[in-house]
Amino acid sequence: MKLQNHKNSITENGYTIINRIFSDEKIEQISKVIQNADTSNETFRKSENLFAIRQFLKEIPEAVNLIFNENIKKVIKEIFGDRYFVVKSIYFDKPEKSNWYVAYHQDLTVSVDQKVELPDFGPWTTKQNQFAVQPPLHILENIFTIRIHLDDTDEHNGALKVVPKSHAKGIYRPETIDWNTEKEEICTVEKGGIMIMKPLLLHGSNRTTNGKKRRVIHIEFSDMELPEALNWAEKMN
Repeated sequence: MKLQNHKNSITENGYTIINRIFSDEKIEQISKVIQNADTSNETFRKSENLFAIRQFLKEIPEAVNLIFNENIKKVIKEIFGDRYFVVKSIYFDKPEKSNWYVAYHQDLTVSVDQKVELPDFGPWTTKQNQFAVQPPLHILENIFTIRIHLDDTDEHNGALKVVPKSHAKGIYRPETIDWNTEKEEICTVEKGGIMIMKPLLLHGSNRTTNGKKRRVIHIEFSDMELPEALNWAEKMN
């Protein structure tokens, strides 16, 4: 696994795709642990179009050792660096019949433990007793996201579409995208593969048209401590 090319791709384009990080057997084990979870907690969101688990690694601790295999540890160490830790995790299940469409956006908020008025932090939102805030740009620029794919994902079942290089342009409002200069790429990822992306990369996804599932575990990493009284809500080394 030559990771320098992937590291370069993230720096230049804002993302990369690495297949065969997990065997089919490992993906089955992870799927089973999720299926057996108690879904009554308020961090679980269930509707016809979406099943989501917020604070995934806290809610499903059995998944931690399955996810952080040698391949993932190597990726984190060589691409991110020694000092990175988990700051957020979500599980998404876009069911087969889901017509769930996501418009282009950047991931601009982080999960924190409380609401503290600080300069350059805001706006704030609260979902199910979880505090989220838009932090200063340098904190967002330092985050890496790993998306673990539990299913083959392509343009027919809602693979992410991205605007390469948009991660390097600060806060980028989707309505200002000039499609004469920007291009769109569809991120096809095999089952057991990962996509690594920067949160400021403009991304979205189309509706599923082939009746196939698309399950993804989304984990964010940072190596920064937050200022003053503020802490990452889901920090995990």
